[in-house]
Amino acid sequence: MYPISRAQTGAYDRVATMFSPDGRLYQVEYASKIVEQGTLGAALIYNKGVLFGADKKVSSPLILSESIEKLFVVDDHIGAISSGLVGDARRLVQIARQEAQGNQMYYEEPIEVEALVKKVSGIMQLFTQYGGMRPFGVSLIIGGIDNSSEKKLFEAEPSGALAEYKAVAIGKGKKEAMKFLEKNYREGISFDEGVKLLTGAIETSLEEKEKIDVNRVDFAFIEDGKKIKVMNKNELKAVLSKK
Repeated sequence: MYPISRAQTGAYDRVATMFSPDGRLYQVEYASKIVEQGTLGAALIYNKGVLFGADKKVSSPLILSESIEKLFVVDDHIGAISSGLVGDARRLVQIARQEAQGNQMYYEEPIEVEALVKKVSGIMQLFTQYGGMRPFGVSLIIGGIDNSSEKKLFEAEPSGALAEYKAVAIGKGKKEAMKFLEKNYREGISFDEGVKLLTGAIETSLEEKEKIDVNRVDFAFIEDGKKIKVMNKNELKAVLSKK
């Protein structure tokens, strides 16, 4: 993505639906810039399921860390991580939950992960297409396990674009985190190795004097036939302390 200057944009950044002469939608690019300011979230597929990890940096000692939302339970078999505007993330997660519940009600079976992601990304794309709307200023990692026991992991961007991954990161420091994951991820990785790998990916996004702390991160995992589980701090400490 190229740097954007006021001289370049002219009037093309005033509405989300107007292409610039060089074929760019500046409002969508601005939304992506918001995502880059959010704290890092990452996820990967391990040998038994899907693992999520999110940094929820607490800016003040007066803030209760539990009130900061980065990790969401969408359905028993689907989880999500956001980076960007939390309000936008909550709205999209609400839509995703309604879709999951509706599928269970009408078809009496859990929704397929890919079908849900395509629905959410379709809504995100819709908000880039009509006047009077602005793009969602958030990226989502959505993952889970389908009825066929197939593990799925996707990233949905503000433009509505989506891609499937084995391991992925979003937010501030995404480039460095992705390089770390590309270098160290391997298929069939164990749960404990996965937790340490995501922790390492999160550490790549921290400032020089910052240190990783279990109180500023949230982890959750989904295994076949089991409901999504959010790890408590003692469980996380126990895994990270293993050699």
